[in-house]
Amino acid sequence: MSRLPIEARPGLAAAVTALALGGCAVGPDFVSPPAPLPADAPHPYTAAPLPARTASAPGPGGAAQRLDAALDVPALWWELFRSPALDALVRSALERSPTLAAADAALRQAQALQAAGAASGLWPSVGGSAGLARQRSSQAASGVPGGTVYTLYNASVAVSYQVDAFGATRRTLEALQAVVDAQRWQLEAARLALSANVVTAAIQDAALRAQLDATRSVIAAQRRALALVERQQAAGAVTLAAVLAQRTLLAQTEAALPPLEKAREHNRQLLAVVAGRLPAEAGLPEFDLDGLTLPEALPLSLPSALVRQRPDIRASEALLHQASAQLGVAAASLYPQITLSGSAGLQSLSADRLFERSAAAWSLGAGLLEPIFNRDALRAREQAARAALEQADAQYRQTVLQAFLDVARTLQALHSDAQALHTQAEAETLAQRTLELVEAQHRAGAVSVLALLDAQRALQQTRIGRVQAQAARLADSAALFQALGGGWWNRASAAAASGTQAASN
Repeated sequence: MSRLPIEARPGLAAAVTALALGGCAVGPDFVSPPAPLPADAPHPYTAAPLPARTASAPGPGGAAQRLDAALDVPALWWELFRSPALDALVRSALERSPTLAAADAALRQAQALQAAGAASGLWPSVGGSAGLARQRSSQAASGVPGGTVYTLYNASVAVSYQVDAFGATRRTLEALQAVVDAQRWQLEAARLALSANVVTAAIQDAALRAQLDATRSVIAAQRRALALVERQQAAGAVTLAAVLAQRTLLAQTEAALPPLEKAREHNRQLLAVVAGRLPAEAGLPEFDLDGLTLPEALPLSLPSALVRQRPDIRASEALLHQASAQLGVAAASLYPQITLSGSAGLQSLSADRLFERSAAAWSLGAGLLEPIFNRDALRAREQAARAALEQADAQYRQTVLQAFLDVARTLQALHSDAQALHTQAEAETLAQRTLELVEAQHRAGAVSVLALLDAQRALQQTRIGRVQAQAARLADSAALFQALGGGWWNRASAAAASGTQAASN
């Protein structure tokens, strides 16, 4: 077995010493921040405790909703609304959305940059070269009068490696991996926002459609009343003031119709775009409130679970991790940089002797670069990196606060929506009973037809209020699933269950 030449052994000793220093990495070691836990609050999200069940109301969408901390958020949470059209539209949107395509491309870009950084930072740089050169050495160097002119042929392999003695490379790769994590969570947040936007727009479409139907019914009743009043005025039974009052009432109701039609058309255009379609593209389904089922059992994650479930919190945590690693890179730049190098190859003054044994040549070297005159600049960069870490920490804490605010507001809205629907349902019931009473009185000749038409109009208006309250419960139920993170962590089990079901069919 060949032995390393004696003159190469000091270089090897330096290399071994430098590698031994590779276990040290300056800068902070990142630790995930703990979940905030309010010490004196009776409820983890609200200052006052909320009941476990919401109020109930008679009629469609009036079931009480139960909040259960033992329930998990399903990955396909929109399926709980029991609408095949909604399910198909959400799945189509997830496949066709340019926003998701852009987020996915950003993730793949970050992964490629991380792989490139790992390939260049973890392994030595190896390069091969071959060439020839016509040279003239000086008389002072060669000792030959007039110098020496010669042709040099060479072929060699060079290796260089910067020893990660103080963790600069490891911190750089740590920062690149944190960017990958941030992009992955931003993609997950985009998926959640997209699915929630589709569900919310579909609920709004159903609500506006119901409001339009109710408003058109009110307008029809008022037109019948106006025709009757006009006949009575022609017969001298009522004054012109009564006719003008009825016309004014009809005009006011008709004025409410164009804004509703505009709002629905705009909402349907938005629904098409969030689903990855052009606004004029055909095939967008029509949604009806009666075709959407209110989820009666709702999950309620604990704060310790919420900070691990919300994609925006995880993305902010990854950016905090990146800032922490970049502080380590800046701190490592204050320490010496150690570089090992070596080459092995062939050199000859003639091409025909280039591959002979005597043409072999090699070199080993080690270099140490110590910052001296630029130390103040490096310290300033370290201070900037530390300030960036503090900024990322503050942004993370703000993201957590916003997440808790989203959950708290949604929980409060669910209870308020249930109370509002209960009140609106009672008002509709009373309006229905009033109409039945007026109809009986009208048949007996006790009241005029105008009283009957007014009772019909009042019933339609209470129905508009009930529709709005019913839609609010559906929308805020969707908002709760979004506020709790959307159930991405259950996607693998949902896909497995779907595959099992498909195989059984």
